[in-house]
Amino acid sequence: MSKLKVGIIGGTGMVGQRFISLLDDHPWFEVVSIAASENSAGKTYEKAVGSRWKMSTPMPESVKAIVVKNATEDIKEICAEVDFVFSAVDMKKDEIKKLEEEYAKNETPVVSNNSAHRWTPDVPMLIPEINSDHIKVIDSQRKRLGTKNGFIAVKPNCSIQSYVPALAPLMKYGIKNVVACTYQAISGAGKNFTDWPEMIDNVIPYIGGEEEKSEQEPLKIWGTVQNGEIVKAAAPLITTQCIRVPVTDGHLAAVFVSFENKPSREEILKLWESYSGEPQSLQLPSAPKQFVKYFEEDNRPQTKLDRDIENGMGITVGRLREDSLYDYKFVCLSHNTVRGAAGGAVLMAEYLKAAGYIQAK
Repeated sequence: MSKLKVGIIGGTGMVGQRFISLLDDHPWFEVVSIAASENSAGKTYEKAVGSRWKMSTPMPESVKAIVVKNATEDIKEICAEVDFVFSAVDMKKDEIKKLEEEYAKNETPVVSNNSAHRWTPDVPMLIPEINSDHIKVIDSQRKRLGTKNGFIAVKPNCSIQSYVPALAPLMKYGIKNVVACTYQAISGAGKNFTDWPEMIDNVIPYIGGEEEKSEQEPLKIWGTVQNGEIVKAAAPLITTQCIRVPVTDGHLAAVFVSFENKPSREEILKLWESYSGEPQSLQLPSAPKQFVKYFEEDNRPQTKLDRDIENGMGITVGRLREDSLYDYKFVCLSHNTVRGAAGGAVLMAEYLKAAGYIQAK
């Protein structure tokens, strides 16, 4: 099988670098084009990134000599040489919305890590194991854009991808209220400790815009497609606090939940153990074999020990117990730049390819 040709829009930043790393030797996709700001355009990828390479693995040899294009000026040229693009640009939201639509209108599917289109009604926001059926809204989006092949699909915020997968299989019991306190790694801000020495031995109890995303985005994930749009769910009621902690990678969440019909602890554990979706059924290359793993140990999951489970694509949960105010409480963990960012987008692209929405041009 010949590989699909991929472009990375915003390829020099941390998420763009993660895309580059994850796609090295990918069985379905090959990076052939990289675009970034005008400051990087015209340089080889190796020179454009220079000392700013932030991954723990070396820069792949296959991308070092690729000449970086201008993400906003070279759209037609990029679209002519790729089958689809991943978007990880760092721009104002309105600029991102316009840019991604330009790529789509040039008949190039856009799989986006950005938040700009998360609330566009006909743009699916996917965690493929949970709401894979939302991709059917793409047909309506294409009619709006006037495209045959081009469209936009987005990944949700990294903060929700620790606790939403743990809650999703429990929705059948009628989840009423959720409290989630997230403890988020500095890579979620695109930084490491060299960039951000102020975070060493420090906690910041505020991440701009994060709590609104964390409370609202799950409702779109659990929404329904009606008349060519995704209508968000009316429940549950979610409240969050999002805190930046001195951790390199991994978002941990402490979750409290109440139900209309309270399940037993054993029922919850059985649902988590067996929970899977289309990525597992289709055996997609990036899909974790076990989507949600529960630890019986009182001191797990731990960020440093467990964030890389299933190559960073698995969700880990622990400390499930009854609560005095809510029905249950537990903690959960995801790798924010793999499952929560680039890896989640790669899995989404794999599913869109398997479903026939992304094809060779």
